[in-house]
Amino acid sequence: MNINLLLVDNRQLVLECLKHRLNKEPNICVIGTLSNFEYLQHEIITNSPDIVLMNFRMELSNKINLTKLLKNIPNLRIVILSKYEYPEYIQATYIAGASAFISEEKSFQELIFTIKQVYLGDKIFPKIEENQIDRILTLKESEILKRIAEDKTNFEISEEMMISIRTVEYHISSIIRKLDAESRVGAVVTAIKRGLLSIK
Repeated sequence: MNINLLLVDNRQLVLECLKHRLNKEPNICVIGTLSNFEYLQHEIITNSPDIVLMNFRMELSNKINLTKLLKNIPNLRIVILSKYEYPEYIQATYIAGASAFISEEKSFQELIFTIKQVYLGDKIFPKIEENQIDRILTLKESEILKRIAEDKTNFEISEEMMISIRTVEYHISSIIRKLDAESRVGAVVTAIKRGLLSIK
């Protein structure tokens, strides 16, 4: 068994440390590192890794890109390494088709175990408690939140998404509740802090 890994992280120092540690492990070989998510598909096609170990904030755009990536490249296994173990992150990576989600708080040996089990075909995800499931933003809620961050009114959101204003208001109330915010602005601020939303 020889596991070829591609490492993806926007922090160069983290990439170097992971590469150094992982290459010391028997049967594991880091065949490449990447700090820019935009070139990921090209890098995968070029190097044909068995597993991509990826660390990035789970923004809506990344959820979509991850899903497209997995659909376009068969037999690819992706392990998400994240600083945050939020239920919505775990849920999003699972739905997108990743093979595992592991917190940066875990030990290096737990990371090695996860990589090896994923190579063997297992899926490894932290358990989401039942009382946390209703706190996960839906895709539509994420789309509405993005438009709120763009300072669009309920009417403008309604027009763009072709849904009623009442439906928009319902989703906004749900977003505010799930993010423990007190207002639309508070929901945006919380979402940015948790990596659910980026402002460009």
